[in-house]
Amino acid sequence: MPLALVHARYQLLEIVRIPVAVVGSAFFPAAAMLFFVVPFAGDDAVGATYATAAMVTFAVMSANIFQYGVGVAEDRDQPWNPYTRTLPAGPAPRLAGRILAGLVLTYLSMIPVVLIAAVATAARVTAAQFLLGLAAVAVISVPFTLLGMAIGYSLPSKAAIVVAQVVFFPLAFGGGLLSGPDDAPGFIKAVAPYLPTRGAVELIWAAVTDWWPDPRAMVMLVVWVVVLAAVAGWAYRRDEGRRFT
Repeated sequence: MPLALVHARYQLLEIVRIPVAVVGSAFFPAAAMLFFVVPFAGDDAVGATYATAAMVTFAVMSANIFQYGVGVAEDRDQPWNPYTRTLPAGPAPRLAGRILAGLVLTYLSMIPVVLIAAVATAARVTAAQFLLGLAAVAVISVPFTLLGMAIGYSLPSKAAIVVAQVVFFPLAFGGGLLSGPDDAPGFIKAVAPYLPTRGAVELIWAAVTDWWPDPRAMVMLVVWVVVLAAVAGWAYRRDEGRRFT
């Protein structure tokens, strides 16, 4: 664990040196809050709470898909990365440190969304719901972390940027993050339960409201985690093998 914390500290220092990485992760969810949630649902306590939870999920997606998808691919191009793979500690502390750093960035990216909701909308949650929401954020980060790693370890940095962008918005739109729980168009309602974004947002809704998650979305979220873990593991092993052959 101390080695993982060392790696996490290193990753966070790298992020802090380029603050635009943090700003970029928080920008789109905060902009969506200002332009779509505040004008159209800001005065509705229930609607604003659901919309804020969706924007929190949006922030989790943004932070993890881009931080891992692009960040891992860029790190693979640096001479420091092959050197760390030769260290006797093995890959576990390095991966654990990256995940811890990513979780910190995820929580940082949520701050603008939560502040806008508290100041400019009628969204309200209890202290217990807020804590449950924070815990749910850590859970829903898992599939998007794995997706980012699968992209980052599979592709060179220029391709990873494009793929992350191409994947991000269809998942957000298809999962129903840009509409209310029962207000999505028919084709979105049909496909949403089978996307990881829907399971993720329903967990957040369940944490901060009285929403009861769709069992299909929960099962598919687990399926996505398993599949993405397998793909990310395969991509990592393939990249490892290429560097040492």
